[in-house]
Amino acid sequence: MKVHHLNCGTLRPRLTPELVCHVLLVETPTGLVLVDSGFGLEDVRDPAGRLGPSRRLVRPLLDPDETAVRQVEGLGFSPRDVTAIVLTHFDADHVGGLADFPGAAVHLTSNELGAALAPRTRLERNRYRAAQRAHAPTLIEHSPAAGDAWWGFTALELEGIAPGIVLIALPGHTRGHAAVAVDAGDHWVLHAGDAFYHRGQVDGSGSAPATLRTMERSVAHDRAMVRANHERLAELYGGREPGVLLVNSHDPALLEQAQLAGGGRHARRT
Repeated sequence: MKVHHLNCGTLRPRLTPELVCHVLLVETPTGLVLVDSGFGLEDVRDPAGRLGPSRRLVRPLLDPDETAVRQVEGLGFSPRDVTAIVLTHFDADHVGGLADFPGAAVHLTSNELGAALAPRTRLERNRYRAAQRAHAPTLIEHSPAAGDAWWGFTALELEGIAPGIVLIALPGHTRGHAAVAVDAGDHWVLHAGDAFYHRGQVDGSGSAPATLRTMERSVAHDRAMVRANHERLAELYGGREPGVLLVNSHDPALLEQAQLAGGGRHARRT
């Protein structure tokens, strides 16, 4: 399967380097699949109603040309070709583009769907925006925690979408946060979502900006689980597994490396 690495939303938090919303566009034999969707056209039209107060913190650029739907069209496809969207989690900067693909089924973990539909805490009530699902998407829940092992993680292959798309339980950032792995033929792409914010949290350098670390802690569902995820992903990254390209949602350097690699087997250290 061919994997395109897209930036579907530039973020400009104060006192922090510019961030991205790293989205995967996967060409499968049965249609296109998105991993997350970044910001969408509805967010551009109504940022206050769609994103709420959090927009003042992350300060999104909201350029329509950065939306997944415009980039899909730019690659010569139709939005109708996107048949499925697999979510790492339901935060607004990951699901804003769902409304631009109304025919696509949306896949996520059962725990994340439960958190979005029935939030238990003040943090969950603030983070999940009903406007992001007002178009009544088809939501399909999965339980990867009951699945098989994938490189030491508990995972579930989403064969109903396409063989080689794997949903991995990685809670911590949110109650039902997940990573998504895609078999790109000669390597796997592991999209870790918001399991870590900056490459310095997994490459051994410890060089993540303090503002990002503070932001990460402030929105974490479970900080201890977030730290544990850093450790597990650092083992994978540090092991230089030749068949795994590790990326996340917001680190622009990892996005650029993935785009330059064009099928390279692993992300380089910086």
